[in-house]
Amino acid sequence: MNKQNIYIKGTNIAFFSDKEKDFISLTDIARYKNFEEPKNVVQNWMRTKDTIEFLGLWEKINNSNFKGVEFDAFKNEAGTNAFTLSPQRWIKKTGAAGLINKVGRYGGGTFAHKDIAFEFASWISAEFKLYLIKEFQRLKEQESVVKKIEWNAKRVLAKVNYKVHTDAVKENLIPDKISKKQIDFIYADEADVLNMALFGVTAKEWRNKNSEKKGNIRDHSNITQLVCLAGLESVNAEFIRQGMSQGERLKRLNEIAILQMKSLAENSSIKKLEK
Repeated sequence: MNKQNIYIKGTNIAFFSDKEKDFISLTDIARYKNFEEPKNVVQNWMRTKDTIEFLGLWEKINNSNFKGVEFDAFKNEAGTNAFTLSPQRWIKKTGAAGLINKVGRYGGGTFAHKDIAFEFASWISAEFKLYLIKEFQRLKEQESVVKKIEWNAKRVLAKVNYKVHTDAVKENLIPDKISKKQIDFIYADEADVLNMALFGVTAKEWRNKNSEKKGNIRDHSNITQLVCLAGLESVNAEFIRQGMSQGERLKRLNEIAILQMKSLAENSSIKKLEK
């Protein structure tokens, strides 16, 4: 959960992503209207009936744990002179997921899902909302490009030595005239030597523990692990050519993986790719 910032019309706006959902600081947006008392701006926005109806509708669509009875009570009171509502009270009473209250001198305040944040920004200023959406989308598109480059880099790294590794398996471990099923089994078996050396689990064990995830263990590996994996494939290929037993290779590969991961963890170039 890395907090980031965007700069809109002289105002610094913090946001963060959590489980692929983006949350933007309402407190920072409110500073555009009242720098000294942004909390009051947020609370004034939450007093209106239109706001309560919007927040309630968003929660009903996106939050199965939303408490409708408590929402109805707020909806009935909204808009009256005596009605006041803080983000903290709204979250506590209704179980809302669209607003998040963070404490702390630096980076604290009320954050809202981007849908809600854009609605709030519109209430502050239509011009400000347009600039916010444009800059936010620009930043997310930039992140998407970076992630795509990283994904491609990860896949390339995973395949850098794949042919070298499988050729070594074919030349040294696969007997003549056996079925494709037997060949595939040997390849899978050798792939698990690398999986055990680096990850400590076989592909099947990983799938059993992560049945909700798509892909395989390597699809969910980070750059550091894939760089290490590419190196292990070359080393294992050489061990195979030397006639080393699978058990001995696994032991040696695990020792090498530990040393490489420690070294790669301190590599500044790899750290940049991980960001």
